Amino acid sequence: MLKGFKDFVREQGVVGLAIGLAIGTQAGEAVAAIVEQFINPLVGIILQGTDLSGIESVVSAGDAEVTFGWGLIIQALIVLLATAGIIYFIVKKAGLDKLDKKAK
Repeated sequence: MLKGFKDFVREQGVVGLAIGLAIGTQAGEAVAAIVEQFINPLVGIILQGTDLSGIESVVSAGDAEVTFGWGLIIQALIVLLATAGIIYFIVKKAGLDKLDKKAK
């Protein structure tokens, strides 16, 4: 039974997946810090001091009131795009995109 588990881990790339997940988590935190401390203030300067997290819309219907945090959505999209961009450039620069391709 233990041999079967070892074969499963080797053949399915579970170790590589775990390493990728750990690195990806840390990369996500690093990108979030870059966005929080650099990109958001830069966007704030471009938007003349507007804090993105404060951009909201309130919609009222009778007694019900709903707040949409558009600024937080924009921040999340900036983090997503920055993360994807940074990972893309790291993978391309390090040549990691060619590792999984089989020789023909």
